[in-house]
Amino acid sequence: MRIVIAEDDPLLREGVALLLRAESLDVVATTDTPRSFLAAVAEHEPDVAIVDVRMPPTHTDEGIVAAVEARRRLPGLAVLVLSAYVEQAFATELLAAGANRLGYLLKERVGRVDEFLGALHRVAAGGTAVDPEVVGQLLARNPRTSALGRLSPRERDVLALMAEGLGNAAIAERLVVTEGGVHKHIRSIFAKLDLAPDDRADRRVTAVLRYLEGTGSR
Repeated sequence: MRIVIAEDDPLLREGVALLLRAESLDVVATTDTPRSFLAAVAEHEPDVAIVDVRMPPTHTDEGIVAAVEARRRLPGLAVLVLSAYVEQAFATELLAAGANRLGYLLKERVGRVDEFLGALHRVAAGGTAVDPEVVGQLLARNPRTSALGRLSPRERDVLALMAEGLGNAAIAERLVVTEGGVHKHIRSIFAKLDLAPDDRADRRVTAVLRYLEGTGSR
């Protein structure tokens, strides 16, 4: 796995690089600005980019803008976004460009090494990994007047765990239910969100995207 890191905090940037190299992962470049990040992506064509949301010069959304542009230039690039706190608009802006191979974690999650590495491997493998704290706060903020309001409390629990990147077996274990029960809940979620079977789209990812957006329409 070839990785580029874009983070302007030198301590976190080098700490993440050391952690990944200790796991025998190939960190091909570390950068501290959006411009140098895009240059590194063009030069190394990594499998995964780890990107801070807020970067110079304004420390607003430069990281997200650069990540979206990197994915445009290098289709298939997996992106794991790191943020100091929950920023819904930035999360959905990135996910709106396509939710496959994307993760959104709070920086504090890096210190929980197994969880951080698990999220990294999930996005590299084509999945989605959203920090549980991000999921919880977005769930609290999103109104129930949208299509999400049709979901039962248990279905919302299942969808929240889907957003974290958990598979059916892991969801069943977390909620102490059977896998068959999880499968039924997911089928009901798809139906209530009007996600008909379609080979051109991953309904699981689309459901997560709608969950994060807090709306039943795209």
